[in-house]
This record gives sequence, C-alpha cells and structure tokens, in this order.
Amino acid sequence: MSDTALQRKNMVESQVRPSDVTDRRITAAMMKISRDRFVPSHLASFAYSDETLTIAANQAMLAPRLLAKLMQLAEAEAGDKALVVGGSCGYAAAILAQLVAKVVALLPDGETASAAAEALSAVGVDNVETTAGALTAGCPSKASYDVILIEGGVETVPDALRNQLGDGGRLVAIGVGGDVGHAFLLHKRGKLIARRDAFQASAPLLPGFEAVRPAFVF
Repeated sequence: MSDTALQRKNMVESQVRPSDVTDRRITAAMMKISRDRFVPSHLASFAYSDETLTIAANQAMLAPRLLAKLMQLAEAEAGDKALVVGGSCGYAAAILAQLVAKVVALLPDGETASAAAEALSAVGVDNVETTAGALTAGCPSKASYDVILIEGGVETVPDALRNQLGDGGRLVAIGVGGDVGHAFLLHKRGKLIARRDAFQASAPLLPGFEAVRPAFVF
C-alpha cells in the first residue's frame, strides 16, 4: 500500500467513520481520491489532518469528517446533478462526483477554477465541470440542481441559490453567526423550502454570505 493510500485509509478509519458517517459510498470515495492532490504544496503534509485548512484568502477546505457529514446530510443519489459552491481546490466536488451523475464546481476566480480542473483530471474525475463566478449567484445556466453543497460558513443563503434547487432538491451548508454553528439542510418541495438543523459545526464565513444587518441610526 502506498503512503498516500495508507493516509487515506487512516483518515477514513480514525476520523470519518467514528463521526457517524455510515454512507459507505462516501467512505469509499474518500478512500479512492487523493486529498493531497487538491492542496498547495506547502499544505501537503496537512492534507489528511482532522482540521479545516486555509487554502488562500477567504478559501478554506473543510476537515474530512465535517465534509463527509455534510455530504451525508445531502442524501445524494446516483442520478443527481449537483452544484458545489466554494470548494476551494475541488476536493469536495471530486468526492461528490463519486456519488452523483454530474457536478458543477463553482470557484471564486478563473485561476482557482483552472487549478481545480487540473487536480480533478489528475485523479481521473471526469464528471465535474469547473466554472468561476460570484459564489452567491450560483450557476443558473446549469440549473436546476438536485443537490447544492456550500463548502463554508453562511449566515444566510441567497435567493439565487435557493431558486436553483429543483423540486425535491437539497441544499446543505454550515450556519454560523450565532453562539453555536450548525450544519443544516434546506429541502425544496414545490414552492416551499423547509430547513432542518442537523449537527453542531463551525466553518469560516464565506464572503458574500453575511446576513444583512439594519443600518445604525443616530
């Protein structure tokens, strides 16, 4: 077994499985995909650590167990089309691509999108399309989506993203801004969207996903 294969195995067995991740598709995907391919070289030694990594300014890679739990919450199915918002270097998209038919990975700029595309190609993932743009706008040209995964903390989910969910679609993210953060699920049925908080979690707040606060009046 190669060093990276052993690291992947240890990551799954010591971090992911003990965190109530029971979806074997997710653990199999994490066993298969080399996480170190998706981080800058100076972070390679931390690729399999149980921590959220700061990849660049305002870009973070969720800890493996947290990403796995968030992905399990989405209940992705084989025929689904998914949108990953943020996702730093494409790792979340690579894992989700093992569970669904098609993934659109929305990155904040062209350079990041190109780096993600190269990493995805390097690990043999060919059902992810990378694109760049405002994360809060989603990717309406490819909508609608069965699953939207926001990799990062949010205080609010923009209407643009809610509107890109198809009927029966699920959006998962990590709500922050209060005393205790929670991973949550938005489930769309017809014109209604229901929210369910799932488990305590924290993540860096993604720019643009701040709640609108009333202006101070003297």
